[in-house]
Amino acid sequence: MTSNREYTDIDRIADAHHDASVALSPISATYLGVPGADDRLDDFSPAGWAAKADLARNTLAELDSVQPVDDVDRVTVSALRERLGLEVEAHEAGIRTSSLNVIASPLQEVRDIFDLMPTDTDEQVAIIGRRMAAMPKALDQWFESLAEGVSRGDVAARRQVEACIKQTEDHTADDGYFTTYAAQHPAIADQIATAAQAYADAGRRLREEVLPHAPEQDGCGRDRYPLFSREFLGAAIDLEETYAWGQEELARITADMQRVAEQIKPGASVKEATAALDADPKYQLHGTDALQRWMQEKADEAIRELDGAHFDVPEPVRTIECMIAPTQSGGIYYTGPSDDFSRPGRMWWSVPKGVTEFGTWRELTTVYHEGVPGHHLQVAQTMFRRELLNKWRRMDAWTSGHGEGWALYAERLMDELGYLDDPGNRMGMLDGQSLRAARVVLDIGVHCGFEAPAEVGGGDWTYDKAWAFLNNHCDMDEGFLRFELDRYLGWPGQAPAYKVGERLWMQLREEVAQREGDAFDLKAFHRRALDIGSVGLDTLRGAVLG
Repeated sequence: MTSNREYTDIDRIADAHHDASVALSPISATYLGVPGADDRLDDFSPAGWAAKADLARNTLAELDSVQPVDDVDRVTVSALRERLGLEVEAHEAGIRTSSLNVIASPLQEVRDIFDLMPTDTDEQVAIIGRRMAAMPKALDQWFESLAEGVSRGDVAARRQVEACIKQTEDHTADDGYFTTYAAQHPAIADQIATAAQAYADAGRRLREEVLPHAPEQDGCGRDRYPLFSREFLGAAIDLEETYAWGQEELARITADMQRVAEQIKPGASVKEATAALDADPKYQLHGTDALQRWMQEKADEAIRELDGAHFDVPEPVRTIECMIAPTQSGGIYYTGPSDDFSRPGRMWWSVPKGVTEFGTWRELTTVYHEGVPGHHLQVAQTMFRRELLNKWRRMDAWTSGHGEGWALYAERLMDELGYLDDPGNRMGMLDGQSLRAARVVLDIGVHCGFEAPAEVGGGDWTYDKAWAFLNNHCDMDEGFLRFELDRYLGWPGQAPAYKVGERLWMQLREEVAQREGDAFDLKAFHRRALDIGSVGLDTLRGAVLG
């Protein structure tokens, strides 16, 4: 790839698609830092979803009339055809209109977006008030889609519906999100009350209109799963082979964990070693202020030490803000910078209610995953490459297998570079790897109906077997782990994208290293690969290998 390239017809088509897509999704506009739509919410009705599918079809048709002029264009065409083709395919399969799960459906989107909205001025707060007032309409439109799904027998599993009902109850409780937010912003208390009532009504409607039709079965089925998997990976994989590989990878990680446990406490089991780490004062943080400071220190340190040695970190990307999220779900996540970097990339920690003690041994690897060299470097560097990439490539193109696979690769890289040599910190990395490998097995196994591993009795997967399997391989608080399991059951194909994506990133690096021999340069590989942006993994492979 080269910089200072001329703007091409394919760039024009990609940018026009970006502009039209943002116009159809005010939530995406806010997420990307595109101004002008922050007081509105998306149209989640069948007509709204159809408009997005029509846009994808029209853009694909436009691509038929032009030819790429360079490698950048060729990657753009490949990525657009793959992503937009899947958008059409998913819409025609009814996946969009039946969207309901515990983490990534319209019920969460209409609330989560407020976390990114600034409140520094009266006008900014007023904009939030107008968006809050738009929530009843957005949720009514979502129920139009859910009703269409009910009419054709396409309804989320009962477990997902019940968990979403619980979310509405938690957020609208006296000490929940909406009440807390109204106390912070009394000028828009009436609009927040309107949104809270709509959210509570959504819980009632889920119970009355959707729950009676929801199936007990959690799995989506072997026939439907490949579409979910391709959407999250940007590649078609051999599901049977990957299921077997997941079990082998989990066994490897478990053996590594036992070896590290011996270093921490000779003769100890893994659980005994992690208990010793939890009790060790040198790994303890007390209070969310201390947690936020530690996150920031470690993120800044990684940027300083990796820049120039293993990566080229552009100036605007050297800033990351570590934040305590206003919600209490227990998740840790990253949000990218705005196009002009006036809003920097941010790492968020959503601390569960009542939790005040934190163990750094478990979470250092997470800082690398969400920050640098993980998501922040990946996402913010792509945003920065405006001289090379069109708006769609910089701002819209995102594939979980690429993004989450890179973030797991980043953790492995930090281990290779010696940043996780401390046995406690390395145990934390392996503990996270164990979770990611376990969910490859669990997700593919449950949704495809493959035989459960012998350790949980073989035969058909059940919720109890899935819980036992996850609990065997993940040392986490039960509440967090229960939510994780619900997430996997309701969002087919997403959870394996982390570990499968990492596998494909590692294979790609090894193949380039073998091809280039003594001339292989790790820093150059990173720059070359990251400059492509978050495309599907098949597109990435083709772009890197040529």
